[in-house]
Amino acid sequence: MDTLTERITNSWKDALKSGDTTRKDTLSGLRAAIKRAEIDARTGADLDDTARQAVIDKEGKKRREAIEEYTKANRLDLAAKEKAELDIIAEFLPQQMTDDELLAIVRDSIAEVGAVSPKEMGKVMGVLVPKIAGRADGKKASTLVKELLQ
Repeated sequence: MDTLTERITNSWKDALKSGDTTRKDTLSGLRAAIKRAEIDARTGADLDDTARQAVIDKEGKKRREAIEEYTKANRLDLAAKEKAELDIIAEFLPQQMTDDELLAIVRDSIAEVGAVSPKEMGKVMGVLVPKIAGRADGKKASTLVKELLQ
């Protein structure tokens, strides 16, 4: 077991002992998602940290999207539940970029590919996504690229 998996498992055990059901359930789901990804990889081996981070990021993204949908539907109780789960998941994600850091990387990526119009957004995103993976919201980055290419 690696340190990331150990951290998740230890936090899950602590939640079991303390009776924190939200934390326990969220971490159980996170552990299951990682296990599913390992099975889907069909290698029989554990995932590396990068692959685990991608799974955790995906789980965080699901929560962010659910929060948005529940808020639109005026289901603030369910949005609050998803927010609590997102806060727990965020503990295992890499430090998120600030808006200024993201903007700088977006500008660098645009300059790197020499993009000047919205038609070249795909090129920019192709270069940008690997640079921000797990550290910034792709939707936010996409919006910045669109704004800067207009």
